Amino acid sequence: MTSTTLGPRPSPARERLRDRLLHPDRTIRRLSGITLVNCLGNGLSMALGVLYFTRVLGFGPARVGLALTLAGICGVLAGIPAGRAADRWGVRPVLIGLVTVEAVGMVGYAVVRDYALFLPLACVVATADRGSAAVRSALYAEVLPPERRVVGRAYLRVVTNVGIGLGTAAAALVLHVDTPGAYVTAILADAASFAVVAVLYALAVPPVERAAGAGPEEAGPGGRNPALRDRTFLAVTLLNAVLCLQFPLLEVGVPLWIVDHTEAPRVLVAGSLIVNTLMVVLLQVRAARGTGTVAGAGRVFRYGGLLVGLCWVVLGLAHGLPGWAAALLVVGAVLLQGLGEVTTQAAAWALSYELAQEGRHGVYQGVFNSGQAAALMLGPVLVTTLVLPLGLAGWVMTGVVFAVAALAMPVVVRRATAGVTGATVT
Repeated sequence: MTSTTLGPRPSPARERLRDRLLHPDRTIRRLSGITLVNCLGNGLSMALGVLYFTRVLGFGPARVGLALTLAGICGVLAGIPAGRAADRWGVRPVLIGLVTVEAVGMVGYAVVRDYALFLPLACVVATADRGSAAVRSALYAEVLPPERRVVGRAYLRVVTNVGIGLGTAAAALVLHVDTPGAYVTAILADAASFAVVAVLYALAVPPVERAAGAGPEEAGPGGRNPALRDRTFLAVTLLNAVLCLQFPLLEVGVPLWIVDHTEAPRVLVAGSLIVNTLMVVLLQVRAARGTGTVAGAGRVFRYGGLLVGLCWVVLGLAHGLPGWAAALLVVGAVLLQGLGEVTTQAAAWALSYELAQEGRHGVYQGVFNSGQAAALMLGPVLVTTLVLPLGLAGWVMTGVVFAVAALAMPVVVRRATAGVTGATVT
């Protein structure tokens, strides 16, 4: 008998590895490629941006801080109008436009030398960045079927972490060279990545078919944003914003706490971020299980939020202990935070999609992402002015706030499962 196969069949383990590295869904594969390119550039700018502004452009830390603060405020305000524009004119063209603005803005960073120009440029770039984040979330809702949205987002978040990691590694080479030309080259490379992303969105993502009659008049009664009148959705947005404070706590609070308030080895500052990245890469897709319903997502959010709340208490207890004991508690806290992060993120995505009106994902994701942006902007200030000065009490208080938000989420979403989703303020 002649064999009809061309070679040995791949083992199940190899097939699973292939599917993890290269998603079987064609749309998710395309979005993954776009995400990887985007995050390579983001990794460069995240690692080098502040140093470029201060060392190459010559602006003092105080002036850079002021510019970035104002830019952060603009970013918080950008999500809602960007989402509204996406519902009016389509997610793909609006997203392409915003990404193009980011590309031009990064080129502007490479040539600007006057602070009077730098300040508004930083605001424009932040506005485009946060606006594109909201519209990108709406794009995922429209190009992916409902049953694949959360898993798709989880897979893309894994790609995001890989891309940022590679971009940060490239930034290390720039830091090693440490010349103005190297920094400018990195900034222009980031600009080029945005330009490539804009082209890929135009070529690789098909136009989204809009519902018949969709247009500006569909924004809601009186032309108002329906997401801003949806009390259940606003409550979910607020509770998720509380849990999003974990990111500045991890990036700002944990390093400062380790170095200034514990005897744990300083290498754990970098180690904690590495462990967090690895946990996201390995566990984020699996963490999406159980989020297929609104009630299930609420329970998953509660579980993850309690883990995150507990992690801050464990971290606070590291103060005053011998180095080895403090290190064990820090590692334990980071592991708890990583588990809580992947579960709360998956649950939040599910809720942001399931509680939104179909065909209105732009305005809903705009509101949802504005809540996240506000947490990311306010987090560093809260960490340095409230949590760290209070020591253990500050971390315990933080853990309690997270636990309350986690326990409240299933109560809030119960309204949706009871059939009152979309309750509006009259």
